[in-house]
Amino acid sequence: MDHDKRGTPRPIYNGMPARDLGSEGWHKPWSGTNGGNCIEAMKLADGRVALRQSTDPDGPALIYSPHEIASFIQGAKRGEADFLLA
Repeated sequence: MDHDKRGTPRPIYNGMPARDLGSEGWHKPWSGTNGGNCIEAMKLADGRVALRQSTDPDGPALIYSPHEIASFIQGAKRGEADFLLA
């Protein structure tokens, strides 16, 4: 459970509006030469990771566990996501 600026607990769930997570703490680890269209990531207080589309910061945030993020990154490094590029 995360808290808003007033200390009120708020649930963090998959597909929640990214704006509900605030505007601070978002990073663009996968930024490229695509005109700013990239993924932004935020590490949450409980260790989970939120992802959002940089061109739609008020859109949904996808929430992943540390294990899910690590598995994806390791698989991508091994080329297991290369089919997405074709």
